[in-house]
Amino acid sequence: MTGAGKIARFLSVKASFLSLCLALAAFFPLSAFSAPTPDEIAAAMKRAATYYAGEVALKGGYVYYYSTDLTKRLGEGPAVATEIWVQPPGTPTVGEAFLVAYEATEDSFYLEAALEAGLALAYGQLKSGGWRNSIDFDSSGPRIDEYRNGKGRGKNFSTLDDDISQAALRFLMRLDAATDFAEVEIHGAVEYALPRLLAAQYPNGAFPQGWTGPVGSRPVVKASFPDYDWRSDGRIKEYWNEYTLNDGLAGTVADALLVAHQVYRDPVYLEALKKLGSFLVLAQLPEPQPGWAQQYNTAMQPIWARAFEPPAVSGRESEDAMLALLKIAAASGDNSLAAPVIAGVKYLERSLLPDGQLARYYELGTNKPLYMQRAGKGYELTHDDSALPDHYGWKNPAPLTHLKEAYRALMAGRPIAEVTGPAAIGGGTVEKIIGALDDRGRWITVNDSGSTRLVGQPKFAEGEEYLSSATFAENLTILSRSLVALNP
Repeated sequence: MTGAGKIARFLSVKASFLSLCLALAAFFPLSAFSAPTPDEIAAAMKRAATYYAGEVALKGGYVYYYSTDLTKRLGEGPAVATEIWVQPPGTPTVGEAFLVAYEATEDSFYLEAALEAGLALAYGQLKSGGWRNSIDFDSSGPRIDEYRNGKGRGKNFSTLDDDISQAALRFLMRLDAATDFAEVEIHGAVEYALPRLLAAQYPNGAFPQGWTGPVGSRPVVKASFPDYDWRSDGRIKEYWNEYTLNDGLAGTVADALLVAHQVYRDPVYLEALKKLGSFLVLAQLPEPQPGWAQQYNTAMQPIWARAFEPPAVSGRESEDAMLALLKIAAASGDNSLAAPVIAGVKYLERSLLPDGQLARYYELGTNKPLYMQRAGKGYELTHDDSALPDHYGWKNPAPLTHLKEAYRALMAGRPIAEVTGPAAIGGGTVEKIIGALDDRGRWITVNDSGSTRLVGQPKFAEGEEYLSSATFAENLTILSRSLVALNP
């Protein structure tokens, strides 16, 4: 090829490249290749929140999942048309997201949405001071409870299971502060709940799974292994009145007490927090299994709860107990409360499953992973994990590195929030969230596997679209955090 030919070919290729760039620019404007601006983020937040608060909310409250036409409403089971959910990721979760958005934007729209959620929770506060997993606005509804406002009947058991009363209370306390303690119903609900939560704390610092009134006096003793045949004995009918750590209770109660102390600056909440820490120190089982159980009796020995929750060392509850101790030590300035973490982490490290996870249960004495299998209408204990029921988390990730980093931060005098706080927002996350928002302001999830297990038992059919309160709250929170980062 001659020199002139080479030049001609180069110019032809260059022209083709420029044409391609112009064509792409027509489909993808420059803004598509740049990070969203603060105005674009704020607009996306407002569009999503306007839809969720205006179209999805029921008297300010929410359930877990909705069909896209909003006719199917699911909590931990189908919700009736007049029912909202307290248990996360229901009303408190969505309300917290609105509060975060308000703090990021100072837009009163978000505070009003949060206030509506708070008033919905205040409506369903029990006479005993806390909450159950749902609230029904129909006084003749199937799951109505004995509400403090006199518009209900039935159960009056304030539950700490599954972060129910704790989540409601944490949100209401933050909302109380955000409204300068001027909203009578919100402030009144908090003032009613907090002393009743404290009255449910046992002398050793433990909490039961829930309460109907103040707990009685009990001896303060150190945890020990059962002196009975735990496989067949040791069942307590009303196990929910015993010392409980199941499903992250230690961490969520600790968080509630921390918020109470931060918002109201009353030393009584810090004292209750330190008492909880003292209980967690006492509740650590001795070597060679220095972990924590899900629940204990008065003698501080592991006991049965539900038929598939045996006396055992629990990997998940041990993690939660240690993280709670680190938070309590940081808040109280008493680093001795973190001492059990060293032995606890070493124990979990030597108990890891081959895949790096932790079993929910480890057999007392042998430390073998302990599971349950269906047996007729009940369950039987087994070391075999080949046919586990799918309604329970028998194995869980092992965030031991996270625990170690939090411990090191505490010992170095650094805020453990550096480790335990929200993760950094990954590159492209904000763009993906905004891009996934449809023209009505919805984040829609498609069940593309046919086997997606949601919180609770109900499933959407393969290919069915649905809305998720957890997704809404998470996305709105991420956008709010990104907005704050862009406008420090």
